[in-house]
Amino acid sequence: MRQIPGVSLQRKLLLWLLLPQLVLWLSGGFLAWRIALQNGEKGIDQTLTQSVRALARQIKPIGDGLLVDFPKAAQDILEQDPADRITYMVSSPPGRFLLGNAQLPPPPPVEVRVGDPYLYHGRLDDRPVRVALLDVDYGTPQTRQTLRVQVAQSLTVRERIAQELLEQMLLPMGLMGLALSALVYAGVLHGLQPLKRLEAQIEQAGARPQGGTDPLTPIELTSAPQEVHSLASTINRLLEAVARGQEKEKRFLNDAAHQLRTPLAGLIGQTELALHESHETAVQERLKKVLSAAQRSAHLVHQLLQLARSESSVEMQSIDLAALARDVAREWAARALAQGMDLGYEGEDRLPLQGQPLLVREALNNLIDNALHYGGAGATVTVRVTREEPGRWALLVVEDDGPGVSAEHLGDLFARFWRGSDKAGGCGLGLSIVEEIALRHGGRTVAEGMVPKGLRVGMRLPAG
Repeated sequence: MRQIPGVSLQRKLLLWLLLPQLVLWLSGGFLAWRIALQNGEKGIDQTLTQSVRALARQIKPIGDGLLVDFPKAAQDILEQDPADRITYMVSSPPGRFLLGNAQLPPPPPVEVRVGDPYLYHGRLDDRPVRVALLDVDYGTPQTRQTLRVQVAQSLTVRERIAQELLEQMLLPMGLMGLALSALVYAGVLHGLQPLKRLEAQIEQAGARPQGGTDPLTPIELTSAPQEVHSLASTINRLLEAVARGQEKEKRFLNDAAHQLRTPLAGLIGQTELALHESHETAVQERLKKVLSAAQRSAHLVHQLLQLARSESSVEMQSIDLAALARDVAREWAARALAQGMDLGYEGEDRLPLQGQPLLVREALNNLIDNALHYGGAGATVTVRVTREEPGRWALLVVEDDGPGVSAEHLGDLFARFWRGSDKAGGCGLGLSIVEEIALRHGGRTVAEGMVPKGLRVGMRLPAG
């Protein structure tokens, strides 16, 4: 089943922390706008109330008429700002125009108490205005009449004041929002540091180190939140269970191989004696098959033992890879000649590195054995030791001009129990052991086809 990666925890935390902040910031801006409008309207209401009372005091009854003591200069001052002008209208009885601006909007159909200012919204010249209305009585009790005074002011100034106030508030609010976002981001990063350290320790625990360090060392988190400690403890218990399982597997493999070596050696010896003593052709044929099967079983047991040893701790020491390769090549020369093959060495005269001599020797033995087994009669096999990448790496490979393997199967060469052909002999563990030994030395394996035919297989190890 293909695993789909989940959403990043860091992204999710930032989303849940910064999104409410953004919502609050926008809500705060809208609220500030509404408050600014309300405060501006209160200021306008106070101004209009004072203006309508002052204007009402300038209108005095004389007999059956009215005296309006409202100089032309004062009227010009009221109406000098077209964008924020203050207009008025006087009517008596209410609604019957006497002087001022007859276009003032009438009040809504509500009861207006005499002597108490009443304020309402309207539109004048297609612009919103705020209107203050005041009814006053004049005349004698027999001829009492009602005089209505209305003063209107455009709401443009209110909106301008609210906009200026909002602009003044948005800058510090924006700076505070940015500062808070930076603090939230830094806090999230700091809070997730224990998880980053946990990830690094898990990667370190799962890596195959150079040398004898146990790859399943417990995870240690001394200064981390309780939740991370709980997660680390759970992982440590899992690592301990895996380590116990690996240890049991290695012990079983080692014990089984040791227990099988002795009876197999006895079986091979007894079969060889029987071959020498028996002169019947049919019996000899059967004994040869038994001997071949016993030798293959002994080879498999030997490979299993080497595999178990290669997965255990490695104690490094200084070795000369070139000298070791020449010695191993000389040891295999007689077998190569017996099989009609040419085995030789090419490369450096001296190449020091840190490694485990027995394991490196076993890896080279498996490489040569693989080449001799699958190379075929008449093949040329070369053990080669060279330097790569200006001294950083030492390359140990075995080349042959045999049939090789197809390009799509090069990646399968180091798989356990995988074999490149149906040729008798071999158990598919030799190159797996080579890979284990390379990894235990901090290196990696190499496998590539030769031109026009053949195979190059080996190890790339850190040079020391």
